[in-house]
Amino acid sequence: MTDVEGLFSKAIGEIERMLNTKTVVGEPIVVEGNTLIPLVSVGFGFGVGAGEGKDPSKGAGTGGGTGGGGGVKPVAMIVVNKDGVRIESIKGGTASVLEKVVETVGKAASAKSGSSKAE
Repeated sequence: MTDVEGLFSKAIGEIERMLNTKTVVGEPIVVEGNTLIPLVSVGFGFGVGAGEGKDPSKGAGTGGGTGGGGGVKPVAMIVVNKDGVRIESIKGGTASVLEKVVETVGKAASAKSGSSKAE
């Protein structure tokens, strides 16, 4: 039973190490006067087990193991600029994050060139 407790403690320790506010709220990125803050969804699962037994022909034995997996998926981006703050939903993962960055920079460049034409 001590082995199971050790495996469980180790697994929980690693999960705690991985999860913090920087995991779900990314570092701000400043592009063309826009501050982009990525938001991500974090999911994980794990299992721990151990056992022991005795077979009359093979003798006693014990065993244990742990396993797990996880994933991180971008879900939205907070955009902060002179016009205010908005949240842009992201559907489809990393490629969409890059598309949102390019789209936001493009909008900022268009607005900037439009305002300089008006002057």
